[in-house]
Amino acid sequence: MKKDLKEIAAKSDKELKETLAAKREELFKHNLDNKQNKLKNTRVIFNTRKELARILTLIRERELAAVKTPKVSEEVSK
Repeated sequence: MKKDLKEIAAKSDKELKETLAAKREELFKHNLDNKQNKLKNTRVIFNTRKELARILTLIRERELAAVKTPKVSEEVSK
């Protein structure tokens, strides 16, 4: 799991958004297969949702870091 997180964190913002779109599509397909009783391992739905959450969290952390950085430099200059 930590290895996956390191791999995700190493990606750029653009790659993260592409991965996010792919994971959302994958989750949709898994849910569809589950509704049609084609899915043998339903744990993949849970795992995909967790991966989505990790990606969204990382994107949000980067957004917040980008916003906070200029404000910190403004306070230092005062």
